[in-house]
Amino acid sequence: MNETPMRARALVDLAALRANVRALRARAPQAQLMAVVKADAYGHGAVPCARAARQAGATWIGTATPQEALALRAAGDEGRLMCWLWTPGGPWREAIEAGIDVSVSGVWAVAEIREAVRAAGRPARVQLKIDTGLGRNGCQPDDWPELIAAARAAEDEGVLRVTGVWSHFACADEPGHPSIQAQLRVFRDAVGYAERQGVRPEVRHIANSPAMLTLPETHFDLVRTGVAVYGVSPSPEIGTPQELGLRPVMTLSASLASVKRVPGGHGVSYGHHYITPGATTLALVPVGYADGIPRAGSGTGPVLIGGKWRTVAGRVAMDQFVVDLGGDTARVGDEAVLFGPGDRGEPTAEDWARATGTIAYEVVTRISNRVPRVYVGEEPGADAGPGAGTNVNESVNQQRS
Repeated sequence: MNETPMRARALVDLAALRANVRALRARAPQAQLMAVVKADAYGHGAVPCARAARQAGATWIGTATPQEALALRAAGDEGRLMCWLWTPGGPWREAIEAGIDVSVSGVWAVAEIREAVRAAGRPARVQLKIDTGLGRNGCQPDDWPELIAAARAAEDEGVLRVTGVWSHFACADEPGHPSIQAQLRVFRDAVGYAERQGVRPEVRHIANSPAMLTLPETHFDLVRTGVAVYGVSPSPEIGTPQELGLRPVMTLSASLASVKRVPGGHGVSYGHHYITPGATTLALVPVGYADGIPRAGSGTGPVLIGGKWRTVAGRVAMDQFVVDLGGDTARVGDEAVLFGPGDRGEPTAEDWARATGTIAYEVVTRISNRVPRVYVGEEPGADAGPGAGTNVNESVNQQRS
């Protein structure tokens, strides 16, 4: 394989992503599947990942912001597409014209949609969100009748079509948590009330990745799969990616920028929080917190160099960190693998999460634009239109969607 030399890269395996989507669909065969590509597909690249998910049978694509959804439309995505994080004055008209399903949690949004529909000249596709207990976005149950009344009035006037009723779990990644069944009861009540008032949603959905993996009764008409699409486990309590039948999609690596011998007692990185215990070899990995490597990984982050696990020596700096190779050696340009599927014994995103006191979601999502995404596993004959992922044998896709 003719690889382009580079400081660092995030290899994104689209074949693994498609396999994950198929495995997830098999777990919820009676429901449609939404692949969530918010936050640039959790750092993997929204446009190529959305395309791969569609190829594997994802009926819906989901984003948080309308800007993310509009970017997908601009790149040629024409399927069912939903976005849910709206603020007053948001681009309602543009979303309506693009046929994007928009989420509504309050009467204020219905009023803004009315104005936008007048300008767009076509009705809006609206999904109503009920706060079943997460306490973030969503309509409180006490206010649900008012929102349903406003939406039904607008629907009768031809302003909008209520295409969905939905909610989101707070603790689905903690199997057996009492809030799960409590939220499910509120959701069923909210759906029942809406339907008695004449709402006829195309889809009802509450299951995120952990719920769809562990709670079949939550599948309803649609499951929203986010982090699981990328082969990351929603939580250690649910299982490893391998136990869940998933494969991590991203492998993060860098080329060593320096290898040198130093004497014992030599300070390493800012603050000298690491002092070499004896004469040793230090390797410089040219990525740091500006690239998304957690500073909390100082002294704890795992790296595979020369077939062995190493640990970050001293502080992670903005652009680089150091690894003590002990009695081993390496050459400038050798590969350091920070995380990947684990096939070669390399750390995984879950390993970095444990080492830094966070979750694997954050580990992959925070990898910044300074790290080029290199796409492999493009489906033969796949559309190579706007935003298509490139094959590593051809070029490196540094244009983040």
